[in-house]
Amino acid sequence: MRLKIAVITGASSGMGREFARQISRCYPWLDELWLLGRNRQRLEAVKETLEMEDLPRKMRIRLIPCDLGTRAGRDVVQGWLMKECPAIKLLVNAAGTGVIGRISRLPVTEQTETVRVNCEALTAVTCMCLPYLKKGSHIIQMASAAAFFPQPGFAVYAASKSYVLSFSLALRREMADQGVTVTAVCPGPVDTPFFGHAETYEKRPAYKQKAMADPKKVVRQAIEDAAVGRSMSIYGAPAKALAAACRLLPQSFLTWAADSLKNL
Repeated sequence: MRLKIAVITGASSGMGREFARQISRCYPWLDELWLLGRNRQRLEAVKETLEMEDLPRKMRIRLIPCDLGTRAGRDVVQGWLMKECPAIKLLVNAAGTGVIGRISRLPVTEQTETVRVNCEALTAVTCMCLPYLKKGSHIIQMASAAAFFPQPGFAVYAASKSYVLSFSLALRREMADQGVTVTAVCPGPVDTPFFGHAETYEKRPAYKQKAMADPKKVVRQAIEDAAVGRSMSIYGAPAKALAAACRLLPQSFLTWAADSLKNL
């Protein structure tokens, strides 16, 4: 019998780690959680935490240390998929990166890394997993409220998340006949270690700090929204208000407003 599994990228910290914690509780009938991340020690720490939190007796945790931004890292994942031929019940693409700052002031390597992880790696992992997703499976893609409009000072990150949102909505339509749902998660700023790296060159705007969301609540809603087949999961009043504003106001105004507000 095929293993029933959940695959979670970026599982060593932040949103990925929280997805691992909550999925282990919401889907106790899964055989395995496959946790993907760059840092083996952090993955092992996540495993230890899950086991201490009364992991379902049947469930096992498979750690797959890999850099999904590289071909070699993706080959590791492909190798495990081909070897085990599992039934993927949930795929969560939570790996992501980004830096705050003007395009002209940021290293090219940082900006291309954002595209490589947020767009290329997410696309590759999704495509590799598609043959193992069947009717009733769910794909959860971590986008962002930043996907709704261009953001000066966070341009590459916002553009990469616009890609994730567009890709997810199109894939959702393509997979509908197979009974596989795709949910794009679009929260505002979330209180995770993400900003530790994002603020390497410039601090986040004050308004983002004030709108910071609890990762536990964001993930809980994302899992619930995916379970009922929603196309998007938008947590919290600020993010929902922004989504509504983006449907009503021109992008030129929103872009100007975002650039102006960052100085407050």
